[in-house]
Amino acid sequence: MKVSDVEKNIGIKTFLTPYKGIGGKLRLQPEDFIVHEISNYPSEYEMGKFLIASVTSKNWETNLLVRELSDYLHISRQRIGFAGTKDKRAKTTQLMSFYDVSQENFLKIRIKDVTFENVYYSDKPAKLGNLSGNKFDIIIRSINDDVEHEYITKIVNFINNSGGFPNFFGVQRFGIIRPITHIVGKFIVKDDFKKAVMTYIGNPTKFEDEETYKLRENLQKTKDFADALKSYPNKLNFEKAILNKLVINPNDFIGAIQGLPKNLLTMFVYAYQSYLFNKILSDRIKKKIPLNKAVLGDIILPIRKGITDETGIMVTKSNIKKVNLQISKGKAVVSGVLFGSDSIFSEGLMGEIEHKIIESEKLDPRDFIIPDIPYISSSGLRRPLLAKVKDFEFKLLNDDLNKNKKSLNLKFELNKGSYATSLLREFIKAEDVRNY
Repeated sequence: MKVSDVEKNIGIKTFLTPYKGIGGKLRLQPEDFIVHEISNYPSEYEMGKFLIASVTSKNWETNLLVRELSDYLHISRQRIGFAGTKDKRAKTTQLMSFYDVSQENFLKIRIKDVTFENVYYSDKPAKLGNLSGNKFDIIIRSINDDVEHEYITKIVNFINNSGGFPNFFGVQRFGIIRPITHIVGKFIVKDDFKKAVMTYIGNPTKFEDEETYKLRENLQKTKDFADALKSYPNKLNFEKAILNKLVINPNDFIGAIQGLPKNLLTMFVYAYQSYLFNKILSDRIKKKIPLNKAVLGDIILPIRKGITDETGIMVTKSNIKKVNLQISKGKAVVSGVLFGSDSIFSEGLMGEIEHKIIESEKLDPRDFIIPDIPYISSSGLRRPLLAKVKDFEFKLLNDDLNKNKKSLNLKFELNKGSYATSLLREFIKAEDVRNY
């Protein structure tokens, strides 16, 4: 089964399931991809400085929504907190907080396709990562005509019997239209901020519209930042934030890239780590080393009260039997390295894979200490190789947008940090990643 070129470029080189894909398309309309964040809402406190809200939006990427809200409320983006980032092409509900904003002014907000519920004050903000997972209600439209209920059942059973699906970082981590965030991150880690900036603001890709492609291509050739600032459309607002700084100081690439929101800037380094993790996980699958069973040298992460412990345990001859018993009970998971300044490698077969990938990139742990922008430095950690699926349901339906076709409705819950598209790709197996 062929993996798309875009997926290969972000480190995903294989599938787990051995079945032919069902085809189909995702997100033909935002309501086809509904995400409800399972958030840890702060307790109510009437005298608190943080206004808490459940925010439902359609066709809004989180960073762009935060920018719109900050403009509307006349506050800095730093005063808006959120638990998790969400994609644009979806209908999403998520937790947000607003520092020192009156409820009266807040409820006057009128933004297209954005609504608010459960608005109250608290003494604590919404913080990134302050969620336990997400619930999904997804429709895959225009699937292959020969797909029957029994075939979907086979795929579902394979995933369930495997303990879940490969915990790849999905294309959204890297950018669906321009999957380049990991490349920007690599240049940052390599201390080449000029290439990092030019990769982000220039570097045209074939999936963009013709006008944007030509504008980026022209900037790549001319390095005329003032002209680009004038000609770039407002939808490229993050690029324009960088260009605005470069017009003032054309050689200050470190200062220019800091014109981006902190969470987006941090995402570049994380995306590069994610790319390396995807390559490591792909290699383990291709070498047919199990994901739901530990082998000697693996590092497993215990699960306590539903929370994965970040402190790993090395698998040895003396504990492997006990470890695999705990894995079979759902009390531990096999992990792969998210490489950073303090990373610990596996040993044995997994250690060989991890070392090979990191060495091929000519990386040193100290590369992930970024003295010029300290807050985007990363110590690294371990990540489960498998993502577990909870409350998995599916229905085959007649496609109400195309009466001659079938659609597949999938409902499920994932832990935070896991990507629904990494599960969906095991069903669709699209050669064009834009179908995700």
